[in-house]
Amino acid sequence: MAPSSPIRILITDDHALLRSGLRLLLDREDDLQTVGEATTAEEAIEAVAGGGIDLVLLDVEMPGMGGLEGAERLREAYPDLTILVLSMHSETDDVRRAFSAGANGYVLKTAADEQLVQAVRAVHAGERYLHPALGAALAQPAQSRGPVDDLSPRERQVLRLLALGYTNQEIAEMLVVSVRTVESHRAHVMTKLRAGSRAAMVRHALEAGLLDDEREHIS
Repeated sequence: MAPSSPIRILITDDHALLRSGLRLLLDREDDLQTVGEATTAEEAIEAVAGGGIDLVLLDVEMPGMGGLEGAERLREAYPDLTILVLSMHSETDDVRRAFSAGANGYVLKTAADEQLVQAVRAVHAGERYLHPALGAALAQPAQSRGPVDDLSPRERQVLRLLALGYTNQEIAEMLVVSVRTVESHRAHVMTKLRAGSRAAMVRHALEAGLLDDEREHIS
């Protein structure tokens, strides 16, 4: 039998040294092949559009839109793409947001080499990967979580802009998406928050601090 094709991987991280280390680690495995590198989520989206990529290894914190929004856009555009998030953060909220954004797996940058390789193979095979220690933490009841915490990064952006009084058309122009996409996000937000009106959404945004949190920026 002919050997199966290797898993074609795009490494996305803004640190050249880390990208080089990841490439060396992955390429020494017969069934893994690094086919490209990107320094931002925007570059990753461009690269995936060109084809020939099975899995995107995606850092969370990068210039521009960031890894979580990048994961969400990749998931929307390429439902069958495998996305493995790489992060320094082990907080359960960060993990939940990554999976909500469309990640198939979540690996810490402090993980051992063999754990990363195992994660790549697992998510490519259709499994959901999470380090055992993080899995145990997620199994615990969430503390002080509100309904807004369950929104994806893009849904949080849309909620914030709606609460600030922008129309669907204005939000579409600001986020460079179609009005239909904004309407879809708005419907998902209302369902998740069980909000039957714009006033109810504004209340949720205020309670979650979205209107005064500088981290809730528009990419």
